[in-house]
Amino acid sequence: MRFRHFYYLQLVQKGKYMENWHNISVELALQELGSRRSGLTEDEVKERLLRYGHNELKSKKKASAILVFGGQFLSPLIYVLLAAAAVSLVIQHFIDAIVIFGVLLVNAFIGYFQETQAEKAMDALAEMAAPKAKVKRDGKIELLPAKELVPGDIVLLEAGDKIPADARLLEASNLKVNESALTGESMPVDKQTSVIVEDVPVADRVNMMYMGTIVTSGRAVGMVVKTGMTTEMGKIATGIQEIKSEETPLQKNIAKLSRYLVFIFLGVTGLLLIVGLFKGLGWLDMFMLAVAAAVAAIPEGLPAVLTVVLSIGMRAMARRNTIIRKLVAVETLGAVTVICSDKTGTLTLNQMTVRRLHTDGQFIEVTGEGYEPKGEFRRNGQVFIPETEGQLNLILQIGALCNDAQLTTNKERASIIGDPTEGALLVSAAKAGIDKEKLEESFPRLDEIPFESERFYMATLHSANGKRVAYIKGAPEKLLLLSKYLLKGKKVVLLKEADSQAIMSAATSMAKGALRVIAFAYVELPDDGKKLHEEAIKGNLVFVGLVGMADPPREEVKEAVRLCRQAGIKVVMITGDNKITAESIARQIDLPPGRAVTGIELAQITDEELSRDIEKISVFARIEPLHKLRIVNALKSRGHIVAMTGDGVNDAPALKAADIGIAMGISGTDVAKEASDMVLADDNFASVVAAVDEGRAIFTRLRNVLFYSLNTNLSELIVLILSILFVGKSPLLAVQILWINLVTDTAGDIPLGLEPRFGDELKQPPRRPGVGLIFPGLFLRIISIAILIGLGSFLIFRWAEARMSLEQARTLVFCSVAAFEWFMAFSARSDEHTVFKLGIFRNRALVFSITIAVLLQLAVVYVPFLQVAFHTVPLGLSEWGIIVMAGGGLFIIEEIRKAIFPRLFSIGKW
Repeated sequence: MRFRHFYYLQLVQKGKYMENWHNISVELALQELGSRRSGLTEDEVKERLLRYGHNELKSKKKASAILVFGGQFLSPLIYVLLAAAAVSLVIQHFIDAIVIFGVLLVNAFIGYFQETQAEKAMDALAEMAAPKAKVKRDGKIELLPAKELVPGDIVLLEAGDKIPADARLLEASNLKVNESALTGESMPVDKQTSVIVEDVPVADRVNMMYMGTIVTSGRAVGMVVKTGMTTEMGKIATGIQEIKSEETPLQKNIAKLSRYLVFIFLGVTGLLLIVGLFKGLGWLDMFMLAVAAAVAAIPEGLPAVLTVVLSIGMRAMARRNTIIRKLVAVETLGAVTVICSDKTGTLTLNQMTVRRLHTDGQFIEVTGEGYEPKGEFRRNGQVFIPETEGQLNLILQIGALCNDAQLTTNKERASIIGDPTEGALLVSAAKAGIDKEKLEESFPRLDEIPFESERFYMATLHSANGKRVAYIKGAPEKLLLLSKYLLKGKKVVLLKEADSQAIMSAATSMAKGALRVIAFAYVELPDDGKKLHEEAIKGNLVFVGLVGMADPPREEVKEAVRLCRQAGIKVVMITGDNKITAESIARQIDLPPGRAVTGIELAQITDEELSRDIEKISVFARIEPLHKLRIVNALKSRGHIVAMTGDGVNDAPALKAADIGIAMGISGTDVAKEASDMVLADDNFASVVAAVDEGRAIFTRLRNVLFYSLNTNLSELIVLILSILFVGKSPLLAVQILWINLVTDTAGDIPLGLEPRFGDELKQPPRRPGVGLIFPGLFLRIISIAILIGLGSFLIFRWAEARMSLEQARTLVFCSVAAFEWFMAFSARSDEHTVFKLGIFRNRALVFSITIAVLLQLAVVYVPFLQVAFHTVPLGLSEWGIIVMAGGGLFIIEEIRKAIFPRLFSIGKW
C-alpha cells in the first residue's frame, strides 16, 4: 500500500492523475491518498502544498511592465506630439524637441504608475473576497482560504457552499449539487457515496463533487482528490474571477464625455490656428502652438484618473469592512434611498446566548455570556443540576444532536464554527455537561432534513438503543402544527388546544423580551427506517419545550440608523424571526415607525397592494427568502434605489434584483456572494451605512477632479484665443503649455481624488439615478472659473506686453496661469465649503503636490539650462506680486462666494 501511495505521488508530480475516483470505495480512496477521516496533519499539508501547488486556476497572464509602459504612448494625441517633436528636430529646434520628448516620458511614467497602482488595489480586493472552505485537519475543523487545499484534505460542505476542489464523497445527507457551471445541466443532481462500477461521464459520477459547482441542499463530507488546474474546471479553464475590471456606466460616460470634448477642443484649436495665421504669426510657431493647445485642452488622462480614484475609494471601503465586487456599486451607493437589512448578525451581534427555557409549564433561566460553556441553570432563582431533570436534559440533547455547528475551545477562548443559533444550543448543552461528540457516539446520525427557510424546521434521524428517533427543532408555531402529543413530566399525553395556547403564550412572553424562540420535539420511528421523510414527521411529533436566546443589537447600529434617517435613506428590517421579537429589536435600534408585516400576511396581498402600502412598512417578520424579491420589486416600483442584504442560497434572486446586492462575508453562502455587488466583511449593518458614506464621498471626489481638469484645460484655450485676437501674439509657447499641462494636472488630479471625507456626506439627500458627474451647476462653475482665469491671464499679458520684452511678458503669463491653477486646486476641494472650513492642511497629499509644483516652476524660471529650454527669464518681486495677487485674488473671490452663497452652483446636483 505504501508503494502504491508513493507511485501515485510520482504520477502527480508528472502531471498524471487518477481519473476514476468514482470507481473505488471510500476507504480505498482514503488509502490511495494517504488520508483519514480526521484529516491531514500540518506536516502532510505543507509537504503536499509544496508538491501540488495552490488550489487555484491560472488566470490569463498580466501584461509585462514594458507593455504597460509602452501602452501609455498609444494615443492619437501622443502621435501628434511625436510628429511635432519630429518637426522640431528637422528644423533644428532641438530644445523644443527634447522638452516634448521629456514631457511625453514623464506623462508615460505617471500613467504607468496610476495603472499599476489601480491593478494592485484590485488584486488586494480580490484576495479579500477569495472563497473559503471548511476543512478538517488533525481532527479539528478550520475555515481556510480555498487555495490552501491539497489532495487528501477533508472538506465539509452545506447548502449554499461553492465546492472548492474536485472531491470524492465520504458522507452525504440529502445532498443536491447544481453542476450547471460544469455540465450545463440546470437541474440539481442527487449525490451519494456508493461505488460506481461503470466508466461513466462526469455528469453521471454522483459520488463525486467538482470545483465551482454549488451545493443547493443537504450537507456533505468529501476528500479532495484534485486541485487547481488538474480539476475538471481547470481542464476547461473556466475560472471564476470574483472581481472583474469591467467598465462601469460611470467610466463609459466619462469616456463618452472625453470624446465630445475632443471634438469641441479640436474645433477651437483649429479656429485658433486660423486666427493666428490671419494675424500674421509664423505657420511653424502656430503649428507647434496648436498641437500643444490641443493636448493641453483635451482631458485625455481623465478616464485613467477616474479609475485610480475609484480604486483608491474601493480600498478605503475595504478598510471599512466593505468589499466591492462590481465597480457599478460604487457609483450607485450615493443614490440609495432604501436599505433592506437582515436582522440576525447584521442589525444584531449574532452572538446568540440561551437565556431562558420553557418546559412542562415552567421557565428556567440560564446564566453565562457568549460562547464560553460556563453558566448555571436556575428555577425561581434557585440553582439546580440539569442532569436530574429528564425533560430539560432532553431539550438540551435535541439541541446538541439536531445541530451542524461545532464548539471549539482552546486556552484563549471558545468559538463556534457554523450557525450562531446552533452554536448557542451547543454552549447551553455544554453548560449542562453534555458533550456533542460523545453524544453522537451514542446517538449516531442516520439521516436528516436540513433547515430551509420555507420549511422553518430541521430534523435529524438517530439510532438510539436499537430504536430510531427523529429530533426536530424549529419555529414554535410550525412545530405545534406538526405535533400530536406533549411531553409532561415523564409522560406523553395528547396535545390539547389549551396546551398549544399556553405554549404560544410562553413563546410570546419570551419574544417580547427580545428573545429568539425555538421549539423542540421528537418522534420515534419504526426500527427499519433508515431514511427520514417529512410524511413521518407531520402530525406525529411529541412537543418537548422552548428555548429563548438573546442576540442583542449592535451598539453602533442605532447611530447608523440615525445617520440613514438624516441622509434621507429608509431602513427596512427583514427577518425570519417572529413578529414580536422583530418589533422589539426595531424599537431598540430606533427604526422609524411603521407597520410590521409577517410572511403569511405578505402572501395574502397582491403585488399592487404591496406596492401601495410598502412606504408604511418598516418590519417584515417570518419572511421566506423568495418574499424578498417581492419586497425589492415593490420598492423599485415606487422609484426607490434599493440596497438588499442577504446570506442564503434563496436570497440570490433578491440580491440580483436589488440595485445593490449586499452579501454577508461571514455567514453568507457562496451563492449569495456571487449574486451580490458587494460583501460585508463583518456582517455589520453599520458597514452598509459606511459604504454609502464612502460611496457619496467618492462621487464628490470625482466631480472635484472633473471640475479641476476641465476648467484648467478651458482656461488655457481662452487666454490663447483672446491674446491672439486682441494682441496678435501668443502669450505662451508650446513647451510652456505642455509644462503647465503636466505640472498642474499631475499636481491636482490625483491629490483631489485623495480628499478626506468632510463628514457631511450623510447630511445630503440621495442622488437621483439620472444625475451624473456633470450637472448644470458644475457646468456653470467650470465655465465661470475658466473665463475668469483666461480673462485674468489675458489682461496680465496685454499689460506686460506693452511694458516689457515679449519673453518677459510670456514668462509672467506662464507663471500666472500656473499660479491660478495652483490656487484653484485648493478651491476645487469643495463647491460649498471654504478651504478654512475644510482645513488647509487636511489634504496633505495636495499640499505636498502643489509645493513640489511651485518648486519646479521656480526651477524653470531661475535655473539657466531650463530657462533656455522653456524660453523664460528671471522675474522680480514685483512680477511675483502680480502673479500672487491675481491667483490669490480669484481664490479669495471663490472662497467668499462659498461663504455667502454656498449653493450657488448646486443646481441639479442631487
